Amino acid sequence: MACSSSSPPSIEHGYSGKTITPSMAMTMSATSGRGSNLHLRRPWAVKKGETSSATATAVVGWRRKGKVKGLCAEVSGGGRKQVSVDRVNGRKVNGMVHGSEAPSSMGTGTAVFGAGDGGGMVSVNAFKLGRFVEDRFVYRQTFVIRSYEIGPDKTATMETLMNLLQETALNHVMSSGLASDGFGATHEMSLRKLIWVVTRINIQVDKYSRWGDVVEIDTWVAASGKNGMRRDWIIRDYSTQQIITRATSNWVMMNRETRRLSKTPEQVREEVKPFYLDRRVFLYGSCDNEKINKLTKDTAENIRSGLEPRWSDMDVNQHVNNVKYIGWILESVPMNVLEDYHLTSMTLEYRRECRQSNLLESLTSMTTGETEEYPTSISSCKAALGSTHLLRLQEDKAEIVRARAEWQRKDCI
Repeated sequence: MACSSSSPPSIEHGYSGKTITPSMAMTMSATSGRGSNLHLRRPWAVKKGETSSATATAVVGWRRKGKVKGLCAEVSGGGRKQVSVDRVNGRKVNGMVHGSEAPSSMGTGTAVFGAGDGGGMVSVNAFKLGRFVEDRFVYRQTFVIRSYEIGPDKTATMETLMNLLQETALNHVMSSGLASDGFGATHEMSLRKLIWVVTRINIQVDKYSRWGDVVEIDTWVAASGKNGMRRDWIIRDYSTQQIITRATSNWVMMNRETRRLSKTPEQVREEVKPFYLDRRVFLYGSCDNEKINKLTKDTAENIRSGLEPRWSDMDVNQHVNNVKYIGWILESVPMNVLEDYHLTSMTLEYRRECRQSNLLESLTSMTTGETEEYPTSISSCKAALGSTHLLRLQEDKAEIVRARAEWQRKDCI
């Protein structure tokens, strides 16, 4: 389908085949019946002043969001069978299993299906590979590093590690029987419209796993001050059982409607207190607890503007997920640092939440203890780099995240 630069892209309705303009698409989207599709066709972008004799199009199907009415499961006799979303094989799917009633590998709602090959029963939650250890105070989960979780050097990225930590934490809450309908929120929190938000996290990496490696993650929680909670993690290489990463974080509660921080209600405190383990992942004060200095346009060496959150960057708490900030922070790091160095430590201070409508700026300043000027190449493994970062709103310069990091040459790790 050819499209001139002056004409808007067209939308072809999935059933009728009629071509409509984007202004008409909203009307059709609102009036289409349940089950209808909208297919969007859009050519590849052509640079200003250039012409193209060929265009490429993409066809996207859309369906209105709605509740699942049922699900299909394989049955022992072959074929498929429609089953209730509330019960599968007589067991309640949307129910909650508490305390000792919950098997160590199961979380909320244990839908059980017959295995496709006719051998035994398989729990949906069993595929999470999580289990409790140390009298159920520590939650342990195993992951394989996937091809889409590595960078150009075939090792896991910092974002990958942070995502794995977050996944383990959420599965810990689910498997403990505390999870309600929120993103890691407990029952008492959901009743009071409260959610968890992270205020600070520090991660230190001794070794980055490679594609296909298996890692084992332990996590546990403890009190942090009067109204906070601390969550710690360790990551081991599964084959050697060597600890390769340590991380700690502080969390507080926020009202999901007013978006204001909240004190910890006594009911919530009593709910989570039985799971507290008084153990620190950093034994000798190696955790970065120092204040992170604020960068400005005068103190920053590199500034990257025009960073725009996407719909896929949002999480179920209706704000940008905390892991997404790392990628934006690295946008202002010099390319030769990204190519030659690994992040060995990173501390993030979260100052405020970010929404999809916000436009951001990333500021970075690099430092080294070897020379006054930041070098492009360092031969000594003892020579590490440091960096300070700021992520802020582009319009009013309000701070979103402050960060500090340490870097080591990749051939030294």
